[in-house]
Amino acid sequence: MKRARAGAYVSVILAMIFWGFTFVLFKYANESFRPITIAFLRLFISIFFLFGFAVLFKRLRKIRRKDQKWLLLLALLEPFFYFLGEANGLTLVSATVGSVIISTIPLIVPFGAYYLFREKLTKMNYLGLVISFGGVLMVILNKSSGVPTDPKGILLMFVAVFSAVGYTLVVKKLVDDYNPITITAYQSFYGMLMFAPIFLFRELPLLDWSVVTTPSLFALLYLGVFGSGICFILIATGIRELGAARANIFGNHIPVVTAIVSFYLLKEPMPLIKVTGILVAI
Repeated sequence: MKRARAGAYVSVILAMIFWGFTFVLFKYANESFRPITIAFLRLFISIFFLFGFAVLFKRLRKIRRKDQKWLLLLALLEPFFYFLGEANGLTLVSATVGSVIISTIPLIVPFGAYYLFREKLTKMNYLGLVISFGGVLMVILNKSSGVPTDPKGILLMFVAVFSAVGYTLVVKKLVDDYNPITITAYQSFYGMLMFAPIFLFRELPLLDWSVVTTPSLFALLYLGVFGSGICFILIATGIRELGAARANIFGNHIPVVTAIVSFYLLKEPMPLIKVTGILVAI
């Protein structure tokens, strides 16, 4: 049991690290692709990875009819509404600020988890959450970076936040009956079908492959395999073992990873207060 919980903590931390990279790599993908195109293509890529892996290792399970409604709701929340909010929001805010808004998910999930599942956090859990989020605020609230004030971008990012909260609570109903890769594979497939009409009729006619760069393609590949594949498998594993509230506490690490990667790849500044905030959050 202790080994399973330790593995769950490792899974969740890895998921947050991989997700931290996605905010920066979205910027690279966005140089060649529009937001909805990125959302559709990353799901298209993830489906080949997920179903291929599940079939190869005989991990794919059939979804019972009574659970189809939960899986469809899962896909509607995330990836559909989540990607609509995140992909469009990240065109209007910086990678670091976008990741900080996403990191508010752990502040909201415990309330839903308590109301629906009576999951409880200890006082130390709440104290750790507050201290960690304080470190996150130090990452962005400094003179050298500032906070973009585009209200539309911030609103769109919060659409992603509440979609992710809903996803976390709905997936709790499925993780005891299905393995994480089955859930992730089917939610990605249904999510891709939801994006398909928008992509085919509005985005595809505007797609110009002649201007697509190699960095954009590699970024899209990462978003598909890690951002829409491996990360969801890892977080579903964490939710199954730790519960929705505890698994999402580690969301505060996302902007820390994003800030570090942005420093190296996007040349965002890294003043002392930002470094201190990273250390506090960890």
